[in-house]
Amino acid sequence: MESGQIKPVRWVGASHRDVRSFPPPVRTGIGHALYAAQKGETDPAAKPLRGFGGRAVLEIVTDRRGDTWRSVYTVRFEGAVYVLHAFQKKSKKGIATPKKELDLIRQRLADAERDYRERQN
Repeated sequence: MESGQIKPVRWVGASHRDVRSFPPPVRTGIGHALYAAQKGETDPAAKPLRGFGGRAVLEIVTDRRGDTWRSVYTVRFEGAVYVLHAFQKKSKKGIATPKKELDLIRQRLADAERDYRERQN
């Protein structure tokens, strides 16, 4: 991809619908972080998601009024940013991402890989 080019955002599963259900200030923060990713940058709100081997899968954590929302995306593919999952964190104990959510993220990462490969042909 040429430098300065904006990568498209591709939404996997229900991630787009889920983000749209978040409060407007949360959506705005996620939008800023995704726009930075589209430009090949990393927003300060985005951190590598543990268990996915480095900086290819990132998590945007947004807190608002005592609640926490998370959006997970990957920059693993040169031509696009894939949003894998978005959810409101319900657990009040610990900061670890629940196994159920991690399993869904792994499945959607595989779906994104398949989609990206198909678009290359």
